[in-house]
Formats: sequence, C-alpha cells, structure tokens
Amino acid sequence: MGQGNNQDPILKKLLQENSKLKLEARLRKSLSLQLEKQRHSIAVAKKKLRQEVSKLQLEARLRKSLSSQLEKQRKLIVEAKAIAQHKSDELHLISTQLAKYLSPQIHEKIFSEQKGISLKSGRKKLTIFFSDIVSFTNITEQLEPEELTALLNYYLNEMSELALEYGGTIDKFIGDALMIFFGDPDSNGFKKDAENCVYMAIAMQQRMSELANEWGIRFGLKKPLQIRMGISTGFCTVGNFGSNQRLDYTTIGAPVNLAARVQGAAYPNSIFISEETYLLVQDTFSFSESFQLRLKGITHPVVCYALSSGSDKENESTEFMGKRYKLKIDKKNFSKKDHAELKQVIKKIT
Repeated sequence: MGQGNNQDPILKKLLQENSKLKLEARLRKSLSLQLEKQRHSIAVAKKKLRQEVSKLQLEARLRKSLSSQLEKQRKLIVEAKAIAQHKSDELHLISTQLAKYLSPQIHEKIFSEQKGISLKSGRKKLTIFFSDIVSFTNITEQLEPEELTALLNYYLNEMSELALEYGGTIDKFIGDALMIFFGDPDSNGFKKDAENCVYMAIAMQQRMSELANEWGIRFGLKKPLQIRMGISTGFCTVGNFGSNQRLDYTTIGAPVNLAARVQGAAYPNSIFISEETYLLVQDTFSFSESFQLRLKGITHPVVCYALSSGSDKENESTEFMGKRYKLKIDKKNFSKKDHAELKQVIKKIT
C-alpha cells in the first residue's frame, strides 16, 4: 500500500506532462494552420497587388499613348488649319484677281453661296451701251506706249466707276471702246434699266467735262478727250459663250450691233439712242432732235434721237419703286458718299 501511494504522484505528473504535450501539439497544429492561412492570404494579397500594379501600369501606358495620340492629332489639326487658311488665302487671292477680269455682278454670282444660281445663256431684254474716244488713232500716234497705256487705263477706270455706280454690267473693253449692258444679271425692269443707262451716259459726259484739264496736265494732250456714245434696247441672248477651255459671259444680238452702229454715228460729246430706248425714256429726258440713219450692216433706215446735253425731265429727283420698297433720290446733290451710305443701308436690311 505504501509503494502504491508513492507511485501516484509520479503517474499524476506523467499524466500532467502528457496533457501538456497534447495541448502543445494542438497549439502547434493550430498555429501551423493559422500560419498557413496567413501565408495563403498573403499570397492572395500579393497576387491581387500584382494585378492592381499591372492594371495601373497598363493604365499609365494607355494614358501615355492617348496623350501622345492627342498631341499628334493636335499638331495635325494645327497643320490642317494652317493649310486650310493658306488655301483660303489662295482662293481669296484668286477670287480678287479674277474679279479684275469680270464685271462685279458676274463675279458675285459665280462666288456666291446662294444655291441654284445659273449663268446659262438665255433671252433677255437689255439696254446696251457703247462708247469710244473720238480720233483715238491720232492720239496713239502722239503718245509713247507707256503714256498711252496710262491714259487709257485712267479713262477706262473713271468710266467704269460710273458704270458700276449706276448698276451697269461691264461687258468688255475693246481698245478705247467700252461695252456695258443693263438688265442682267439683275434687272430693275425694262424702263428703269434704260433710264439708268442714260443717267450713266450723262454722268460720263459730266465727268469728261470735269476732266477737261487733266488730259493736258497728266498726259500732254493738246486737246481734251472727247467721247461719243450709243444706246439701244431689245431682246438679246446673254450668258456663257466660248469653248470648253475658256468662257466669256457676254451678250449678242441685233440690239448689240445696233448700239455699236449708233455710237459710231454719234457726234463727239453726244449721246445717240435708238427708237426703242427712246420710247422707254422719253418722259424722263429731253431730246434735241430725231433723225434717220443708214447704218452699216442694217438694211433699213434706223430712227435715232440725240439726247440734250446733260438734261432730263426729272432733274431734281427720281424714284425707284418695287413691290416692297420705294426710294426717292435727289440726283442733283447725290454724291459718291451718299451712294456708299445707301449701299450700307441696303446691306444691313438684306
């Protein structure tokens, strides 16, 4: 009994140690499991981190590429704008240069943004104007080519400004001769077109009178330039004529030939008009005489009328009337400045 009691503490201690070992084993196993879970979590976290880093790197590369592409596009846009501006400047220069070879009305129609504009040939009733310088051949013999060119350009410029002021379409310059027509591409009606043509002719006479001293001062001419003018009205064919390579916008027909012949028969510093033009403007202007002419190329006698020097029956004012407007002008005092102001007013309301 005594020996059994002595072994009980040892057994008890052994049992305690065994319990400790089992507990330690469980703790180690639990710790191992925890460590394994942590390693797995860390591995998963690392994998996710690598994925996020890869995404960020890819995003950075995409941003860099996009930035590079945007910069290239910006440069291309800048270059394209520069090229477009250059082309626009070239087109403007070409348009400006071309304007010198076309009547402004025709130039405007060609370069207009309006749709449906057509410059095809067609029949219209026009008033045709011709003028030339009296004894121009003799003048050419008196002047050097450079002086003659300067003289002719100065004269044609002065006359052209008046033609445009009164709404005429300048058809062409034929040496010293000038051909203008009224009624195309825009018309104010047969009567008003004819009246504007005659007003223009009178203004040209007056301008030549104002320039009487200029020819001697500027060009050394012993006598002032004198011009003669002819006007006729009638149906003409007007539009594009020419070849596939070159077109000329002009008018042809019997009234054109008649105006040229009437002008050739006119006296120096006079205005001769055909009978049809006379019928349109007789209540507006005064005429000194009527007569019959035998003109080259025309089989029958032609009745013509000579306009009284610078006179008209509405010397103080004239009215222009349309469907939606009425315009009254004091012709006696109407200046170029007034004309410019009127153009601005019309521009504002159109």
